[in-house]
Amino acid sequence: MRVAAIQSDIVWEDPEANFERLRPWVAAAAAAGARLVVLPEMFACGFSMATARVQEPPDGPSARFLADQAKAHGLWICGSLPEVPEGAQKPFNTLVLASPQGAMHRYQKIHPFSFAGEHEHYATGERHVTVDVEGLRCTLFICYDLRFADEFWGRADATDAYIVVANWPERRRRHWTTLLQARAIENQAYVVGVNRVGRVGHGSDLDYSGDSRIIDPWGEILASAAGGVTMLLADLHADNVKDAREKFPVLKDRRR
Repeated sequence: MRVAAIQSDIVWEDPEANFERLRPWVAAAAAAGARLVVLPEMFACGFSMATARVQEPPDGPSARFLADQAKAHGLWICGSLPEVPEGAQKPFNTLVLASPQGAMHRYQKIHPFSFAGEHEHYATGERHVTVDVEGLRCTLFICYDLRFADEFWGRADATDAYIVVANWPERRRRHWTTLLQARAIENQAYVVGVNRVGRVGHGSDLDYSGDSRIIDPWGEILASAAGGVTMLLADLHADNVKDAREKFPVLKDRRR
């Protein structure tokens, strides 16, 4: 299955501007044969703690954008957004995966980034989400989750590809690239890591270098990007995961 990772800049707290930027990229991914398109964390507003301004209901504009793009191009597409379910006190940082048939799958971030105060503004998710995307079992994670290897280990047997969307700062870029590769090697699975580029709004000095990666079950980098808005493409095969685990059966020796 062909996967497209769209490494985008994000207009601060302006969903409509971001939708306009992303539409041609999604169309280009579809034209290139992608069946799954992955957008960064908080693709429509940036990693904002001003939840009163940016939060949306489950049928809000960002979720509708994903659903509309999935339907229009006949593909799967995902990205995270600040979503507040009915009755919730806080929004969740939610990775929404839309199918071409209209199904919507949601993963709520398990590890809020307390260093930036995310835990004060966003609720904490409690369950993992794995979705069969046209024969490729995809497990969804968001940014800071990447630092918690045991969360990935626990889903390895049911996973062919880990999808990790992020707003990961340039100052810790080596952590990002190293951990992505480690998660692929130790779990013998693909990792699709999609990070944003650019600078956060309101005069901040916080920059994002992108460094998106698509990595195979042996830890080899299939596609990568440094800075700049771009798209990565790679073909992922569930049989390659099975083959790696049979040839070098690490997972059977893992003790839990």
